[in-house]
Amino acid sequence: AGAMAASALFILDLKGKPLISRNYKGDVGLGEIENFMGVLLQREEEGALTPLLPHGKVHFLWIKHSNLYLVATTKKNGNASLVYSFLYKVVEVFCEYFKELEEESIRDNFVIVYELLDELMDFGFPQTTDSKILQEVGMGMRIRVVALMELVMEVIMSMRMLRGLVVVVNANGSVLLSEVVGTIKLKVFLSGMPELRLGLNDRVLFELTGRGKNKSVELEDVKFHQCVRLSRFDNDRTISFIPPDGDFELMSYRLNTQVKPLIWIESVIEKFSHSRVEIMVKAKGQFKKQSVANGVEIAVPVPSDADSPKFKTSVGSAKYLPEKNLVIWSIKSFPGGKEHLMRAHFGLPSVEKEEEEGRAPISVRFEIPYFTVSGIQV
Repeated sequence: AGAMAASALFILDLKGKPLISRNYKGDVGLGEIENFMGVLLQREEEGALTPLLPHGKVHFLWIKHSNLYLVATTKKNGNASLVYSFLYKVVEVFCEYFKELEEESIRDNFVIVYELLDELMDFGFPQTTDSKILQEVGMGMRIRVVALMELVMEVIMSMRMLRGLVVVVNANGSVLLSEVVGTIKLKVFLSGMPELRLGLNDRVLFELTGRGKNKSVELEDVKFHQCVRLSRFDNDRTISFIPPDGDFELMSYRLNTQVKPLIWIESVIEKFSHSRVEIMVKAKGQFKKQSVANGVEIAVPVPSDADSPKFKTSVGSAKYLPEKNLVIWSIKSFPGGKEHLMRAHFGLPSVEKEEEEGRAPISVRFEIPYFTVSGIQV
């Protein structure tokens, strides 16, 4: 028992409201955290504030960072120094992931925070706390599943939600199309043949159960793996299935969503003496600074008879693909809120030919890890 670290971990705002929590052992009720702020304020008024605050049989071990409280709870005679070392390590890991650890970074990154808390501690014992190792591990999401053979069990299985945002904008800056195309992929290894169920915040389901529309989404073009019981989904929108072993795609879907382009593109084309052309492209990240777009590729169409390319970029590199009549501007890492410029210079024997051909649209491809715009929840 002396090596026991913590029963549960909470991250609270300055008012003591839980932002996120992880119950590792289950021997301390999650409701106990409601007593923390009262005990802390009382001790503060008495001038007897300590890093360890007892309340009945529960002990609160806490630290404060920025506008957050990190609180571990335990009923056992735990190793206090280990707990405090772990709490400060949690702060260090989160700061490496989010640059700043504050209330906003927790709210913006719930998914990765939950996954990190699962990897950092197991059943009250600290596990992997090296951020480099954590990034290499590739953490699977954990979801609770219920076996319907009079048996309830908690199963760890890998689930990946892949979402692609498609946005089309015209030359005037108006959004013509904005939709999310997504898939849910599972990797399952279970004994027996348990029937699993998943629920989504599907608008039809919320209307059927009288829960309103505020946090629901309207799914379209839904396609399921053959293991899903379609009659059950049609009846009550529950995704019920007996999964095959290994990797498979459980479902795909599409939904319309009003989202401004996450990377906004502006371009200016200047022609000189009917013999050369310069293209200036400005890219701006229109997402929060805590997020980073990776593998950004901006494809800029150029006239078919362009030659003698020269490039200048504020970040990344540009490459001319004459067989596709494209310039590909590649940016490895693009933080939110940043602006970058690329200038391309071409010799152009025939400006008139380019005008006859018309101009194809600029396209942008990128990935933002743990960033969601769909609003879909499992």
